[in-house]
Amino acid sequence: MQLRRAALLATAAFALILASGCGKKDSASSRSADGSAPKILRVGNGAEPTDLDPHVVTGVGEHKIITSLIEGLVTYSKDGDTAPGVAERWDISEDGLTYTFHLRENAKWSNGDPVTAHDFVGSFKRILTPTLGAEYSYKLFHLVGAEEFNLGKLTDFSQVGAKALDDRTLQLTLKHRTPFLLESLKHYAWFPVHLPTVQKFDGLTRKGSLWTRAGNFVGNGPFNLVDWRPNQKITVTRAPTYWDAANVSLDGIEFFAIESSDTEEREFRTGRLDVAYSLPLSKIETYRRNHPDTYRATPYYGTYFYRLNVTQKPLDDKRVRRALALAIDRESIIKNILRDAGQTPAFNFTPPSDKFTSEARIAGDLAEAKRLLAEAGYPEGRGMPRVEILFNTLESHRVIAEAIQQMWRTRLGVNAGILNQEWKVYLDSQQTLNYQVARAGWIGDYNDPHTFLDMWITGGGNNQTGWSHADYDRLLRTALESKTEADRMAVYQQLETILADEVPVIPIYFYTRIYAISPKVQNWITTPLDNRAWKWIDLAN
Repeated sequence: MQLRRAALLATAAFALILASGCGKKDSASSRSADGSAPKILRVGNGAEPTDLDPHVVTGVGEHKIITSLIEGLVTYSKDGDTAPGVAERWDISEDGLTYTFHLRENAKWSNGDPVTAHDFVGSFKRILTPTLGAEYSYKLFHLVGAEEFNLGKLTDFSQVGAKALDDRTLQLTLKHRTPFLLESLKHYAWFPVHLPTVQKFDGLTRKGSLWTRAGNFVGNGPFNLVDWRPNQKITVTRAPTYWDAANVSLDGIEFFAIESSDTEEREFRTGRLDVAYSLPLSKIETYRRNHPDTYRATPYYGTYFYRLNVTQKPLDDKRVRRALALAIDRESIIKNILRDAGQTPAFNFTPPSDKFTSEARIAGDLAEAKRLLAEAGYPEGRGMPRVEILFNTLESHRVIAEAIQQMWRTRLGVNAGILNQEWKVYLDSQQTLNYQVARAGWIGDYNDPHTFLDMWITGGGNNQTGWSHADYDRLLRTALESKTEADRMAVYQQLETILADEVPVIPIYFYTRIYAISPKVQNWITTPLDNRAWKWIDLAN
């Protein structure tokens, strides 16, 4: 009842604001020297970013800011396809193992230095350096010798398949055909950094360097970092040194760190945000019904799931893990908590796509869950140690955790608790395996099932479950050696079968992207990964 009343009140307030045309304006809206108002896009961006270093972060919010500041070899076209970035063109050998990129002569860093092939080689060396501890280093393992260098088995980086043939020619040599390589290069793991600046602040081999702070940051993207107010906002402004500056429409972007979806929705409703990163669950139906001009529900290539720390009892027993997975009523979560906004139940890890749909499922019913738990030595949950669900600050995560906590208690007799941590602490808890069950979400880094399945290789930077499976590792390593795409997809079917049997993670639902956007935002394209090149975005006057 109270949720419905809150929704109706929100609708009335929203209508009043729209009718009055009022709304507080930020000081960034002061007029330019020519008398026109600058085009400043204001975006809700979730939690405070852990860093703006492309080689050490792993989050979606960080990705959105970094792509405004740094550009890789390729980028997004205006309609969302892969387009030339720093590389104006490239050649691919007939066997698909050698990519030669020809860099733009006018590509520059924000301090005026030219962007060269040597910058890319040095940046690849940095992310692969073992002491940096980059979670995303495995994204570069397609390169000859990259994995061996990262593991310390190879110390001479000149033997890795990344070479600067001259200042403007970069050659990448792969150990296997990688059909999705060009698309994967749009991910920040492949981005260059300005090595002299990183070195100046002692950041070549360690995380947390101050080179990413405003006043220190040197990028090569369409915008420059001018201000970072922790837990408030990050401001970027148009970069005059960017090679395609003439096509950059916005004067700047303000990325607001707002963990509360209620706060973010309120800021959007009062005109202080142009894009709300997410909507509170209680407001989804209101926006869907009454404000279709601002409401968006779009396909999103991602999975909402729970990680399980398999190094701790009782989660070291796959019977317990399967029982917990089978006791979750996914349809109820989608209908009653998520407001049936387009999400679909997930019984496997990789979301369905036009390339791949998993045939494997975590199959069984509640009776099977009870049988497995009893077989593991915990009939009706008796004697089973307490299980705690960790989640990062967001109301929807809390509500889902509470629902699953109740399902495990009432259906299995499992003593379950919940624990909330802010974003940075939550990430650290997962990386150090200081948790039992952890809420997680994974959005594809590129449009291919490999980006979901390569996470679970033994010791992978984003595995963070302690799970290891020799057959899984072997199959994953052979997937890209397949002679045909059909053979490659067949390997992925086998990998999904192993995950469905072992259950190191519990998939809960496949995402739909739910957010709000002002009608004045132009050229905002929809892509399965919800990524786009900021240079194409515009604001109507």
